Amino acid sequence: MDLNPNNLIGYGESRGSGKTLQGVNPAGGQVLPGEFYLATTDDVEQAMTLATRAFAEYKLLPNEQRAAFLDAIAQEIEALGDALVQRASAETGLPESRIIGERGRTTGQLRMFADYIRAGHYVEASIDTAIPERQPIPKPDLRKMMVPLGPVVVFGSSNFPLAYSVAGGDTASALAAGCPVLVKAHPGHPGTSALVGQAIVRAARTTGMPEGVFSLLYDSGFQIGQALVGHPAARAVGFTGSLAGGRALFDLAAQREVPIPVFAEMGSINPSVLLPQTLAQRAAEIARIYAGSITLGVGQFCTNPGLILAIKGEAFDNFIAILSEEISKALPATMLHSGISAAFRQKTREMAEQLGVTFVARAAEEGQEYEGRPMVAKAPAQTFISNPRLHEEVFGPFSLLIECADQAELEACVAVLKGQLTVTIRGEEEEFGQYRDLINQLRDKAGRVIFNGVPTGVEVCPSMTHGGPYPATTDSRFTAVGVHAIKRFLRPVTFQNAPPAILPEALQDDNPLHIWRLINGELSRDPIK
Repeated sequence: MDLNPNNLIGYGESRGSGKTLQGVNPAGGQVLPGEFYLATTDDVEQAMTLATRAFAEYKLLPNEQRAAFLDAIAQEIEALGDALVQRASAETGLPESRIIGERGRTTGQLRMFADYIRAGHYVEASIDTAIPERQPIPKPDLRKMMVPLGPVVVFGSSNFPLAYSVAGGDTASALAAGCPVLVKAHPGHPGTSALVGQAIVRAARTTGMPEGVFSLLYDSGFQIGQALVGHPAARAVGFTGSLAGGRALFDLAAQREVPIPVFAEMGSINPSVLLPQTLAQRAAEIARIYAGSITLGVGQFCTNPGLILAIKGEAFDNFIAILSEEISKALPATMLHSGISAAFRQKTREMAEQLGVTFVARAAEEGQEYEGRPMVAKAPAQTFISNPRLHEEVFGPFSLLIECADQAELEACVAVLKGQLTVTIRGEEEEFGQYRDLINQLRDKAGRVIFNGVPTGVEVCPSMTHGGPYPATTDSRFTAVGVHAIKRFLRPVTFQNAPPAILPEALQDDNPLHIWRLINGELSRDPIK
């Protein structure tokens, strides 16, 4: 399969500045075939102009046509076969089995959103009919529904080259909502991005989508991302990455003449609380489970368990000993790219320099420069409470263990935590009642509260929340996973006293999709099937 290295702008291609970047295999640094042309601000202008034109048509297409587009993207990605799997593995160091699983999640998301918009309920149609005889003021006819925002800028993430990248959850939910998408490819996997971008363009052509409904641009720095977010035609941003990167985009979007929302998912240390009774009964089992979770994917998940808290004592000592043994036996493995491996080494060095922090286990082998070496450290609760540096994410196979004197100190540690994607509590069923206040504390800190599990692993379904209070995300009211991710790219519009012929189909009297209907002052709630 030919690898087209050009920027994909609408249905056209651009060699941009003529300058290029290349994909690199992180396992040794070998340069991979293909030179990918860096975009220019002229490319941004062209892509945004096409996206604006496309929006005028795309937002009005029937749900079935947009759903067919999403289904076609899934089919085109699957048709790439081994070429996509092999390229993504080569560019990220992730095993092919992981890429195959992620490809299934990506195509599954696309089909999930297709089915969701076919049902039509996502528009949340609501009708309050007029009561002209009401005194002292007549009531107007009011009909509300959700409509798409406009062109959405999506930044591909490094740790999910498919599921959070060119055709990932942000792109799928924005296209489902009726918004054109402009993707800035992640420089860590340019060939993977090109293959998936071409698949989206083919799907757009075969399903008759307007030119400009999708564009893909390359950049090795920040200029193109800043130009996309700052462009007046952009209406929202989807981002998965670091706190520094997400906050920079958020600030840039807020400084525009017309500010726009940035839905940034920026990582988390995902605290786990281990209660005394369950540790006394299951220390060895829990330690082995957490060793697997810490080292899964070389720790390169935003849900990696980076903090474990418990009340000190013999049970916690046993847990630490067995976890240390398991971590010591683990092998270093290839990280996604040189930047991530260098940052991991730097962050763990900084952690070791903090007063009161002791490293209790490191993987036996030092490994290569591009590899991540699993590590675990520990610190007393008061050290953690007083040192905000210990609250920061270390992206990679690392976890910090916190020893608390008692339940009060455990609650004090939770009180200083920042916003998280997940929090986990492990305990016996009879223990949870004794720690109800702690559980309520944890609920206020995260978007997902896990009982007797580990944070790694995100089920893609309507009831999943992948989000949380800042700095986990920039807006805790939304999720980046599941069908409700579409809500990020919609806004409510009310039609008042509109002529029936002007009303959108979802707001007409005979449409079965109303979730709320108040007719002549009496509530009628139609069932949502």
